Amino acid sequence: MLLALLVILVVLPVGFVLHSAFTAGSRSGGTGLTLANFGVLFTGAMTGAMLNSALVGLGSTFLALTFGCGLAFLAARTDAPGRRLIYFIGVLPLFLPAFVGALAWSVLGSPASGLINLALAEVGLPPLVDIYSYGGVVFVLGLYYAPYAFMLVHAALSLMNPDLEDAASLHGAGTGAMLRTVSFPLVKPAVLGSAVLIFALTVENFPVAQVIGVPSQLDTLPTLIYRLMNASPARSGEAAAVAVLLTVLLMLAVAVQHRVVSRTRFTTLTGKGVRARRIPLHRWRFPALAAALLYFLLSTVLPVAALAVSALQTSPYLADLDQLGAPGALSVLPMLDVIGSDDFRSVLGNSVIVGVGAAVAGTVLCFALSYTRHRSRSAGRGVLEYVAMLPLAVPAIVLGLGLLRTWLTIPVPVFGTLLVLIIACVAIFLPQGYRGVSSSILQLDWDLEDSAVMLGAPRSRAIATVTVPLLRVGLSSTFLLLLMLAMRELTAVLFLYTTDTRVLSIAIFDAYDNGSLHDAALLSLLYCAVIAVLAAVARRLGAKEAA
Repeated sequence: MLLALLVILVVLPVGFVLHSAFTAGSRSGGTGLTLANFGVLFTGAMTGAMLNSALVGLGSTFLALTFGCGLAFLAARTDAPGRRLIYFIGVLPLFLPAFVGALAWSVLGSPASGLINLALAEVGLPPLVDIYSYGGVVFVLGLYYAPYAFMLVHAALSLMNPDLEDAASLHGAGTGAMLRTVSFPLVKPAVLGSAVLIFALTVENFPVAQVIGVPSQLDTLPTLIYRLMNASPARSGEAAAVAVLLTVLLMLAVAVQHRVVSRTRFTTLTGKGVRARRIPLHRWRFPALAAALLYFLLSTVLPVAALAVSALQTSPYLADLDQLGAPGALSVLPMLDVIGSDDFRSVLGNSVIVGVGAAVAGTVLCFALSYTRHRSRSAGRGVLEYVAMLPLAVPAIVLGLGLLRTWLTIPVPVFGTLLVLIIACVAIFLPQGYRGVSSSILQLDWDLEDSAVMLGAPRSRAIATVTVPLLRVGLSSTFLLLLMLAMRELTAVLFLYTTDTRVLSIAIFDAYDNGSLHDAALLSLLYCAVIAVLAAVARRLGAKEAA
């Protein structure tokens, strides 16, 4: 039953994309097999999109590693002042979706009316920032994917046994030599693994490339797929062909990541208690803190401030910064009007329903999959794990295409309802949920549940009264993670929503796509407030569970 459910959630949508890519006349329902759709792969637009995707992926990966690894080193291994603050700075951009960050930086870095360029004009300097460029896409993606590198590298640095470093120091190695020959090589698997992961995520990213890249005529593979699907008439077969290529590239990237992480084994943590060695920075202590605060300024403070200014403006045009100080230039009334509108309440309600629904369904499904994989002797349980992790290698835009075809084909009245958005979010974020539950269930001894069975309890009751309560921390964390991810999702639901099932991310994208940057900024600010509330709830509940 679980395998059949996974087939419907994951395998069938991918199969429909493959079918569409090899089908002639897919727009008119044709069934003849053909390779003609793959002709798009040899066009100039495709060549440019592939090159742009590769350059964007490489550039943003390098920038994200620079930010993330640097902050991780400062927070985990140095005597820099405010290490807890640095840790907070390193993870904070996770709560600001990259799509919202791209909108904020379009307000900040527009060459004609960006707030930074207007500030430069105030001091007599020409406009120096143009976010609508290759560098702009790389910059924004690097900012908002740096936390992935930060978390992986910080964990590796924190768990490092200091004995090896002490041995190097005893043999005369200075701090620089010790770091270069001992410390940094030991975290190489974490750095390489996060590099491949970030490359895969940035190559498949659609919203940032659409907001910042398309105005500068910089097409990537996801934006090319979106443009083909929105052509008149829709070129769905060619879009599917590009999607197949993108999926193959992502699968190769994930395979490389798995190979890098699994082949390299550097054991640095044993049963002996360890405490990471602090590297003295001496005169660089406060410059290091300043560098962390600069990242905080670029990733969080300036974007949120830009959204606030744009949302509170009463005029859609801003010629200079002095205009903001004029009476009536800023007002909260438009925001209050939006909050009180029926449309916003409907969109917010849909977002909450989709988020909570996906979190509940995803947590239950991930628990069932993980329990079957690790606590049962069912045949084919290894296949369950493989299929559950498959969406990690399938871009969200590809799954969105496949889910669209799936639920238009299957004779079940799901399309056009919030249920199809819940299904999409469960399918896309299944790997994250599965990993979260599995990491908890592997730490639980079988004897606890088996003891209840030996005392006469049915297996189902033992699971409900013993296993689930003992896993409450892991399950609640997975629930909250899936809730956050579902609230942020845009790419897949972009193909599945209707006028009655719009969510917050879609409302923001629609406002931007219709040329209303003011409305998009206003909704983005409210969006950030909703996510901040969810983050606060997650932290409070996590603290209670830990206690």
